Amino acid sequence: MKASVFFADDRIKESFLALASSRIEDEEIYRTLNESFDALVLDAFCGIQIPKRLIPKSYITRYGIDNLWKYNFHKNWRLMYSVAGDGTNVIVLILEWLPHKEYERRFGY
Repeated sequence: MKASVFFADDRIKESFLALASSRIEDEEIYRTLNESFDALVLDAFCGIQIPKRLIPKSYITRYGIDNLWKYNFHKNWRLMYSVAGDGTNVIVLILEWLPHKEYERRFGY
């Protein structure tokens, strides 16, 4: 079932759009994020599900999510997203993307 991809808030969307006209490395992240979004449209569950007990409280508080997924992209970057649906539509909610070191700090690894 195909999914629709949305950003969790305008700040995340603006950060994504800013990547397109930034440094060369940022443009590459922009391109690979687009490829990641395309993969999530085809299969929202292609990432790795984070166990509920490991979901950072900040995500739960800020976005009101009850599930979290990680998609590895562009070398050591991680895309964090949540999946919702009503039985007929699947929605992928993009929360953030971050390098592996920040990911480790966020999750306390």
